[in-house]
Amino acid sequence: MSRSPSRRSGTVRAFDDTVGLGTVVAADGTEYGFHCIEIADGTRTIEVGSAVTYSVLPRFGTWQAADITPA
Repeated sequence: MSRSPSRRSGTVRAFDDTVGLGTVVAADGTEYGFHCIEIADGTRTIEVGSAVTYSVLPRFGTWQAADITPA
């Protein structure tokens, strides 16, 4: 049986529009990378400093932020 991953809150620490890569930092300081296709509204861009909610999923051998939504 598949369960939905729990949502977390954090802040976009970095985002590079050119390559589409960014980092979300959780309240406890844990950082999760993400690719622009994980931004849920489809814009493929997000402002640094934005408060967001996200899921954490295993990708390419590490944990990454997914389904990123501005809070």
